[in-house]
Formats: sequence, C-alpha cells, structure tokens
Amino acid sequence: MTMLDSGVDAADDATGLAERIRTQTDAAHRQTEQSRFVGELLAGKLTSAGYAALLGQTYLVYLALEEAGRAQASNPIVAEFLGDELLRTEALEADLEFLLGANWRDEITPLPATTRYVDRLHEIAFDWPAGFVAHHYIRYMGDLSGGQIIRRMLERAYGYTTDGLRFYIFDQIEKPKLYKDAYRGKLDAAPLSADEQQRLIDEVILAYRLNGDLFADLEAEIESYLVK
Repeated sequence: MTMLDSGVDAADDATGLAERIRTQTDAAHRQTEQSRFVGELLAGKLTSAGYAALLGQTYLVYLALEEAGRAQASNPIVAEFLGDELLRTEALEADLEFLLGANWRDEITPLPATTRYVDRLHEIAFDWPAGFVAHHYIRYMGDLSGGQIIRRMLERAYGYTTDGLRFYIFDQIEKPKLYKDAYRGKLDAAPLSADEQQRLIDEVILAYRLNGDLFADLEAEIESYLVK
C-alpha cells in the first residue's frame, strides 16, 4: 500500500513538468486517498490478513513495473529514473512471507482491478518511456512521501517494526527529501515535447484511477478483514 505522490498548462515553459504533474493530477490524487479500506487499516481496524491482502495486490503491480524497468533500462529517458535503491519486489516478498508464511504465493489471486492495472503496465510501460516514467513516479515518489507516514501509522496500529514494513523501508536512501527533489529535477530535465509531457500527465491521472479501483475492490471484501 502506498499514498501516492501527486501540473498549469503543459505549454507553459515557465513551469516545470514536476509542478505541472502535481497541480494537474491533484484532484485524482485526492480522490484516490479517500479509501475506506486504507482508512480502516491505518486506524488498526483490520486484521493482518487485510494488510496482507493489500500488500499482495501491490506486489503484483510492482512485479510488472520493475520488469518494465528492466526491459527499458537502455532507454536514456528511463535510465535517469532507475535505481536499485528504489526496487520494492524483494521487500514485498519478505513482508508477505512474514504475514502469510512460506506458501504466501498460493494465497495471492489478482483482483479484477489489479489485473486491469497490470494489463495497462504491460500495454504501455515496456515500450513507451514517458508512460513508464508516469507509473514509476506515482509509485516510488509516493512510497517516499505518504508511504513513510503510513509506515509510522502501521507501527503504532499493529506493532510492526521491520518485519511487515520492509516495503516502506529504503535503507539506501538516507535523505528522502533530497532524493525526491533530485527526482523532480530529472522530470523537469527530461527531453520530452509538450505533447509528450501532457500524455505523461494524463497517464499519471489514469494511474491514480487504477489505484483507486484496486482499493475499491479490496473495500468490497472489507467485512472479512474487520477486527471483530
């Protein structure tokens, strides 16, 4: 789970791409955050199985995203944003094993919204550099932003320290704010036309919608995860 990082007209050269992404996607960002499932989880009202259900769907998304990163690693636009310090797949695997046991893979079935999300990644993130960056941005910048707030709330609500929270722990990033500032600088410097910048922003909005749909699918099953 993550709180996702949230652009002025794309033709306005005085405003950088990172700021245009933030402003043009703000409404979609806020709507995604209005999730009952996430709210109940952070309030400690769901069982560990509910948390594992969310991490399991998240894992499927990161499998596809990180595979796309490897596929496009030689592209100069994509390469600017890649870094082993960001990769989350192994951390998610460790968290899921902690929560569900050694056979955790047998307990993960993609929800319909997750399938649509992964299908979209396979559709555009393996051969459209700006599309990959759009999804990379929303996930990892969110992990380094709201994700750190979530980490602290889960610590308080469930008593997790390291195990169960590895997804949110970036051992190789000492100062997240500086890292995020540098990332936004890379967005501003990316050699993208105005049209391509707007397509990237539109893809970020779609990514928020896909995340919101994933939360909605989980919410449809929330009664089975509520602490009795």
